[in-house]
Amino acid sequence: MYKVFVNDKPIIITSSQKKENNFPIHILRNTVSDEIVHKLRNRNIKGVNLYTPDLEKGWQEFLHSFKIVTAAGGLVLNDKKEVLFIFRNGVWDLPKGRIEKGEQIEETAIREVEEECGIFDLKIVKPLLTTYHVYFQDGMKLKETFWFLMTSAYSKELVPQLEEGITKVVFKNDEEIVEAFKNTYKNIELVYDTYKEG
Repeated sequence: MYKVFVNDKPIIITSSQKKENNFPIHILRNTVSDEIVHKLRNRNIKGVNLYTPDLEKGWQEFLHSFKIVTAAGGLVLNDKKEVLFIFRNGVWDLPKGRIEKGEQIEETAIREVEEECGIFDLKIVKPLLTTYHVYFQDGMKLKETFWFLMTSAYSKELVPQLEEGITKVVFKNDEEIVEAFKNTYKNIELVYDTYKEG
């Protein structure tokens, strides 16, 4: 199953015929991605299921409807196992950014975390997952973000990248993360849940 978020509402691409939620079901090959996205943006629908008998083939067909922007980022742990968060444009988020020409995905993830947070000594532990969300900037785009679990023993002051709309950079403990999740994105919760599941 693949999940693509539109304003935190999921488009679930699935090959399962079991009804696991209350979202309407559409046949993937009979749907126009633009229409589904606009329905989710403008109506009270909480999500949509797109059924395809061949998940990988259906997923590739779905991706063809979008201009894809690739990004990478990190869920960073300090020595106390606290998680590094940024406060960007009024929402708690994890550091990430676009892949530049000629860069490896891992390089992008480290560079973006360093730039957005003013943190160094980052080490990648392992890949976590890839998230997808639709956004609108010069037309409709699909952002594909590769997330990595990272660690850092850096103990100096963290510096938010103000020109990217980031006003705070802070490590949060479990209790503070619960509070931050009252004002975050579904994809960020997915990244955190994947980390917690090990």
